[in-house]
Amino acid sequence: MDSNPKALSLFMANFLNKFGIFYCHMVEPRMLKSGEICEHYESLKPVRKAFNGSFIVAGGYDREEGNGDLVAYGRLFLPNPDLSRRFELDVPLNK
Repeated sequence: MDSNPKALSLFMANFLNKFGIFYCHMVEPRMLKSGEICEHYESLKPVRKAFNGSFIVAGGYDREEGNGDLVAYGRLFLPNPDLSRRFELDVPLNK
């Protein structure tokens, strides 16, 4: 783990901009294990603002928190292959 992940992430976003990189995929460290969201004080929002391309995030997002360019829903998608439809209808998810 880096001693200053926020500064490193911002540096990398700005560095990637110089090369016209199309997208950046980052994982927000929000989960200790499946289904357990931990308290965190850092957010990827500043990195998203700094990066010029499409920004893909992952890290235990749910329907309400997952708004962004692109969100990877690995753990929720596996038991819910119709996840986007369930989000659209706001219906319960399979465990």
